[in-house]
Parts: sequence; C-alpha cells; structure tokens
Amino acid sequence: MTKAELVAAMADKAGLNRAQAKVALDAFIASVSTSLKAGDEVRLVGFGSFVPVKRAAGTARNPRTGETVKRAASQTCRFRVGDALKNTLNA
Repeated sequence: MTKAELVAAMADKAGLNRAQAKVALDAFIASVSTSLKAGDEVRLVGFGSFVPVKRAAGTARNPRTGETVKRAASQTCRFRVGDALKNTLNA
C-alpha cells in the first residue's frame, strides 16, 4: 500500500475528504518522528510500538570489494507488533 492508497483508505473509513486525510496522516508521521527523535517510544495499544534504537559505530565490509569500512553511529527505529494486530494477521 502506498501513501496515496493509505490516504484514500483513511478518507473512506473516517468520512473525510482526501485533503483532510492527508493532513491527518502527515501530522501522525510528524508526531511519531518527533517522538522517536527525542528517544521516546510510541505505543499504539493493540497495533504495536515504534521503538528508537541506537546503533553503535562499528566496522562493515563492502561486499563488492571486500574492503573494511568504518560505520558511523546512528539511530534507527524498530516496530514491535501488538497482540491484536498479530491475531488479525494470523486469523
């Protein structure tokens, strides 16, 4: 599902027009991004949790040349699926 398809589905289910649904989705994405950047977990009960994860600096290997390169420390995000979503997917 693309972002445009998600906006259309949200608009249909919530009784909004597409412009309102797009604003709502953009606000959701911005809010989650801001919280994760601050180091806070975003928990949606029944759906899942977005968890910020810090990756330490280390070494990596270029698969094409086999050369070892240094990898800078970075932050990423992991998603932990909630029980209700897991049950929906496995029903």
